[in-house]
Amino acid sequence: MAGERALFKFLKPGQRLQPADVQAAAMWGVAATTGALWLIQPFDWLKKTFLEKPESD
Repeated sequence: MAGERALFKFLKPGQRLQPADVQAAAMWGVAATTGALWLIQPFDWLKKTFLEKPESD
């Protein structure tokens, strides 16, 4: 753990990674994942509607 802190020693204290920054990044990741899952959810309907050929009689 001490090595991780040394990695950010060159930054000013105000510019170092803060817990709020990590939380914000995690929340944006959750939001992006949720949005992506919502976006691709109707794929089966799109496949049936636009990609499958109708049966010939």
